[in-house]
Amino acid sequence: MPVDPHPFAGPLPEHPHLLRTLGWIALLGPAVFIAMLIVADVVVPDHDWIADTVSDLGAGRYEWIADVGIYAYSAALLACAVGAAHAHLGGRGWTFGIYGLILLGLIVFLIGARNEYGDGDSEGWEIHSYLVWVLGALFAAVPWAMSEGAGRIAPALKWSCRAVTVLWVPLAPPFFIFPTGWDGLYERMLGAITFVFVVSIGFALIGRARAIETRI
Repeated sequence: MPVDPHPFAGPLPEHPHLLRTLGWIALLGPAVFIAMLIVADVVVPDHDWIADTVSDLGAGRYEWIADVGIYAYSAALLACAVGAAHAHLGGRGWTFGIYGLILLGLIVFLIGARNEYGDGDSEGWEIHSYLVWVLGALFAAVPWAMSEGAGRIAPALKWSCRAVTVLWVPLAPPFFIFPTGWDGLYERMLGAITFVFVVSIGFALIGRARAIETRI
């Protein structure tokens, strides 16, 4: 019997346990972020969650609380990217989304790691505003690009991804000119919109894992 000289030339199997784990990381990341913001809103002195943005929580004595949430969200985005690459649901949009999720995960991590926001420190290279602009552009494009692939798992996931883009595109830009007395609440609302996308991809990964196990 001839031996295949290229044993890995064909498609490699998907691992449902890996997809399920990554899917749960995607679901837990936003939940941890929300929990940490609630803790920080209570613990940080003189913090007004309606008027003050998350950036104001990212500096000072209690900055680690907000940073834990930010890093958890970064991990969720990267888990979505790894899971989406492992279970490629087809099309250029899904491929674009994988790259976009990697960038989003790195951007969110850098926003937390730089600690240059909310502290009034103008020394060094200020990149926060540039990161926010790129993040805004990616969240406008990536959910729609991945919606078709997510819809292969469940039609509701397709429409939830597209709803994120439909809401994000008109609502995100006004944040930069929103009154400072309300921009904290507005920022949290925008963050909740992005959570819908990440949770949708998380459910897509878990659904894919379930489909593989059923087929097996």
